[in-house]
Amino acid sequence: MRERHPCVYMLASGRLGTIYVGVTSNLVGRIIQHRDGTFGGFTEQYAVHRLVWYDMADTMEAAIAAEKRLKRWHRDWKIELIERANPHWNDLALGLGLPPLA
Repeated sequence: MRERHPCVYMLASGRLGTIYVGVTSNLVGRIIQHRDGTFGGFTEQYAVHRLVWYDMADTMEAAIAAEKRLKRWHRDWKIELIERANPHWNDLALGLGLPPLA
């Protein structure tokens, strides 16, 4: 995966825990920021650091539209989407070269 590419993603605090939907042009860099607490806010407050789903987009506009759509979804729909691609809620950041969560 190249370093910069529009992407919509979901983080979770654990299996069936809190889910966060975000968008970025640098997934690895953004996950590092979430884990380090660089920006504080929701993901830091609720310890939502595990990358459980992501999807690359052709443009940033498409990624933002997908993020907005996902944020309107019911929680059950998000869980179903995650479990279709990642049934065990593994931390997909490991496959992107990031170390395991502490």
